[in-house]
Amino acid sequence: MTGDALRERLIAVLDPVESWSPERRAGRSDYDLNPDATRRPPGELRPAAVLVPVMAGPDGPTVVLTRRADELTSHAGQVAFPGGRIEPGETALEAALREAWEEIGLDPATVEPLGLGDPYETGTGFLVTPVIGWVGGSAVLTPQPGEVAEIFAPPLAFLLDRANHRQDHYDAPDGARRLYWAMPWEGRYIWGTTAGMLRALTIRLDSRDEAVA
Repeated sequence: MTGDALRERLIAVLDPVESWSPERRAGRSDYDLNPDATRRPPGELRPAAVLVPVMAGPDGPTVVLTRRADELTSHAGQVAFPGGRIEPGETALEAALREAWEEIGLDPATVEPLGLGDPYETGTGFLVTPVIGWVGGSAVLTPQPGEVAEIFAPPLAFLLDRANHRQDHYDAPDGARRLYWAMPWEGRYIWGTTAGMLRALTIRLDSRDEAVA
């Protein structure tokens, strides 16, 4: 699929960026695989946003991901999209672009926002809005020292292939077994919320294809 065709396909399945509001409710969550786990009331969820940067590559489109620094006190070493909390007065797009600039040096001027994915509720109490953006070829990425240990970019085709999605688990302190999505790729373990949002994007694209067929 050409870059232009992929851009149009993503725009067709995503919600318009302008449709974001703080009142949006979760469409997907860490609880999809764990319906019996105790959830926070919607009013207690903290708003956050991530940028899902899609870049054209010589072998096809890729998605930019980060591995968080090992010395961080929260989610150290985990794979994530650039992102963080939505500050008062910000939109999801503004927060996602700001965080991407701070974490990986991605110039907002090189990002074409394509749309929003499903709001995603995390087990840690955040309501995360994925902002999917098309990144121009002139973009230069630089990891923020002490925050990002590595930037890497798996093929989009790999991440959207359900054959590469698997359900793994961990045993919580209360003894309950918690399931989560995982997509291991070349020694990196893409899992949890990041994998869950990619799974949700896959479902959106597949549903669009089925509707057109």
